[in-house]
Amino acid sequence: MRGNFTATLATLMTMTLTLLMLGFVLLLTLNVNRTLEQLESQVEVAAFLNTGTDGAALLRQVQGFPQVREARLVSSEQVLEEMTRDSPYARDAVALVGNPFPTTLRMRVGRVEDSRVVASAVARLPGVQDVEYGAGYVDPTVRALTAIRAAGYGLVGLLLLGTLFNILNAVRVAMYARRNEISVMRLLGATRGFIRMPHVIEGVLLGVLAGAVALAILTPAYFGLARRVQLLAPVFPVVTDPATLTPILGGVALLGITIGLLGSLFASRRYLQELE
Repeated sequence: MRGNFTATLATLMTMTLTLLMLGFVLLLTLNVNRTLEQLESQVEVAAFLNTGTDGAALLRQVQGFPQVREARLVSSEQVLEEMTRDSPYARDAVALVGNPFPTTLRMRVGRVEDSRVVASAVARLPGVQDVEYGAGYVDPTVRALTAIRAAGYGLVGLLLLGTLFNILNAVRVAMYARRNEISVMRLLGATRGFIRMPHVIEGVLLGVLAGAVALAILTPAYFGLARRVQLLAPVFPVVTDPATLTPILGGVALLGITIGLLGSLFASRRYLQELE
């Protein structure tokens, strides 16, 4: 590594930058998923019941649906109270025509994708007049969530492949730069494992250094950015729990070591096979 300092430094910088991008994407994906989970938990399906319907029986029935996380029965008086609290002018209309609001069965689902399924099932129940689940924004939200998650996971996969190819190329270049020494070692009877071992150790050391540098930059930068987001936009549930972040940050460092090891093993093996 000292004898080929320029190539070693270039490989270290490449691995560090790649791990930084990978760690940033992982943390971004974690926060996006946390935000989406919070949004999903607020999606509600409302079933409006006909007059005289046994709401308690329907409540017990929908609580048995596997997609329903929580269900409650809201009487027409409670709905009227909510509406008059949000819109005081509704009291004047109620004084003229009476309470126009039906008894409502409100359900929260485990996933936003389940809203349509639950709404369709509840609409077929006897005594249900109408069902509302915000189809105008739930369905586009489902497609947007699916696209965001797929893009995040796809980007992580591409970064992993890019990191592996970077270390493969770096080790091959390092071995090519030492081709004369490797030829002498082969002529003296050195085994393939003995020739490969220094390059494997080099790959592992580069992985350790790249992981340490990436964590030293990524950790304070993330917490600083998280504090700014919490200050400027407290509505977003930014993840700052050490128990949640430690596995991800540790995984980035471990990934650097693993990729350095695997890349050096594959590259040195391939190079020696080409020599033979």
